[in-house]
This record gives sequence, structure tokens and C-alpha cells, in this order.
Amino acid sequence: MVDFSKAQFDQAMTQALPALWRFALSLSGSSDLADDLSQKTCLRALERTSQVYDVTGVRRWLMTICRSVWYNDLRANALRQTQSLDPAAGVDVAADILPTEMNIYAREVFMSVMALPEAHRSVVLLVLIEGHTYKETAAILDIPIGTVMSRLSSARAKLRPHLSDDPIVVRKKGLR
Repeated sequence: MVDFSKAQFDQAMTQALPALWRFALSLSGSSDLADDLSQKTCLRALERTSQVYDVTGVRRWLMTICRSVWYNDLRANALRQTQSLDPAAGVDVAADILPTEMNIYAREVFMSVMALPEAHRSVVLLVLIEGHTYKETAAILDIPIGTVMSRLSSARAKLRPHLSDDPIVVRKKGLR
């Protein structure tokens, strides 16, 4: 039995859209493809609202659908990615409320994450940015928890030389 109204479902969908788009970006590596993938995901979700029994899981459900849509597109269409050499071109990660130095650092962190292989990007985004547990991430990506932990560990090791608690230290050490 469904324990929520259409308005509650619509609100849950709306609140999940930024996280869904970021996840789509982590899969596709392109903001244009992320837009398309998010739209396809929302359409599929709206066609299958009868599958939702609790609005608290809508965000995870959307990400699972997004992953499925992405892989279906890859298989069915042999999707060609036409994007610039800069994987974060056209993506605005800066916030107006942060100091300029922090905005530059946020962009550099984002560029480092986007340079990771897709499997690592997805895990980093879901665990470290979106705050999903390892178990939730494993369910969304349909992989074992051990694989989530392994990919996250690998991603952290690859990112570690590029990141610091203090962005000024990173610049002075010449890591960028």
C-alpha cells in the first residue's frame, strides 16, 4: 500500500534532482549528456511511480534507474561522447558565497574527481559527496560492498596527491 501523496512524491523527486544530475555527470563525464540522462531517468521514473512505496527512498531509486538507463544507452546505441578534452568544461562548481581561493580549489578538486575512471567517479560521488552508505552505493551500482570499498580506496589514493586540507599548501608545494 502506498503511504504518500502525489505532492509528497513530486517534492521528493524535486529534492533529488541535483543529486541525480551530479550522479549522471559522474557516469557520463559531460554536462550535456548528464542533462539528457537526468531527463530520461525522470521520464522513466514518472512512468513507474507505482513501484515506489516509500518516498524516503526516491533518491536512491532514481540513481538506480539512472545507472540502468546509462548502461542501456551504452549498449543499445554505442553512445559516442563528443566532449572537450576538459571533462569539466561548462560545469560550474563554484559558489558565490565562498572566497575566490576556495572556488578555485573546489574546481580543481572537481577536475581531479572527473579525471578518475567512471567506476571510481560514481563511487566517490555517491559515498563522499552524496553521503550514501557503502550498502546503499552497492545497491545503486549493483556491485558488492567490497567492490565499493576497493574502488573508494583506489580513488582516494589517486586523489590524495592532489588534495590537501589547505588549498594554499597544495599550491605552494607545487602539486598543481
